[in-house]
Amino acid sequence: MSGQHLHPFAGATGLLSRIGNTPLVRLCAVTAHLPSTVQVWAKLEGLNPGGSVKDRPALSMILDAQRRGVLAPGMRILDASSGNTGIAYAYIGATLGYSLTLCLPRNANAERKQILRAYGAEIVDTDPLEGSDGAIRMARKLFAEDPDRYVYLDQYGNDANWRAHYGSTGPEIVEQSGGAVTAFVSTLGTSGTFVGTARYLKEYNPRVRCVSVEPDSPFHGLEGLKHMDTSIVPPIYDTSIADEALGAPTEESLDLVRRLAREEGLLVGPSSGAACWAALEVASRLAEGVVVAIFPDHGERYLSEHHIWGDQ
Repeated sequence: MSGQHLHPFAGATGLLSRIGNTPLVRLCAVTAHLPSTVQVWAKLEGLNPGGSVKDRPALSMILDAQRRGVLAPGMRILDASSGNTGIAYAYIGATLGYSLTLCLPRNANAERKQILRAYGAEIVDTDPLEGSDGAIRMARKLFAEDPDRYVYLDQYGNDANWRAHYGSTGPEIVEQSGGAVTAFVSTLGTSGTFVGTARYLKEYNPRVRCVSVEPDSPFHGLEGLKHMDTSIVPPIYDTSIADEALGAPTEESLDLVRRLAREEGLLVGPSSGAACWAALEVASRLAEGVVVAIFPDHGERYLSEHHIWGDQ
């Protein structure tokens, strides 16, 4: 499978060689109600150097652009992001000699903006009411107006996004689980994590049940996730891959963010809470099996979020 293709991170050195190979850990406290024959494991993507799963596609897209000759040192990367991919672009770009212009919703939290500015990124604020869709429209506008200034990587439509996960995340899950994975759960933003990993797992074992997760409503508090029916659907999204699509409720997901910190010692973001909610939902129907969920990022960049943590 993946051996037929160049590894998405081939050629990465130094800090960038540390992207991927994140730990897979078993959840114990929040799964205490499940039979002992059912396990839920979390892949901790917040332990990538940039703090999120987006390190993988960002590096893959940058290296792919280099190989195709469209990106050279000193050039400026342009894209839209809800934050995590932007942070990945910014620190990877800093190591390779690229500057970054990032279209970002104005209501992105303070931690993300502070991190981006620390890496020297140029932030273009977009309408908070339009979310990531507004950022996408602004990036397209800037590129159309000045195509010579930017290399527009377009994470939502770039096949190097999902290929990062086909070539790294999927194989890692198989190896780390000893091939025992029976169900895979991932949230949807660009959809690259789900599409690439699920494609690999389905080729490895067609019986692996692949479940996508999105907010259960257009109006939600799960930052970084897309409610597909009311959003610009990413061109890389393939609806045929999912065996099931679940809608995660905001409050239950955020409650699990708090429980994961206080009962499992895992400080994660809202999308991880949604992934955990869905993984528990899938696991609750099983008599036996191994459910693997992607926990997309670390929780430190959400500590200012009152709706998650309240007054502390």
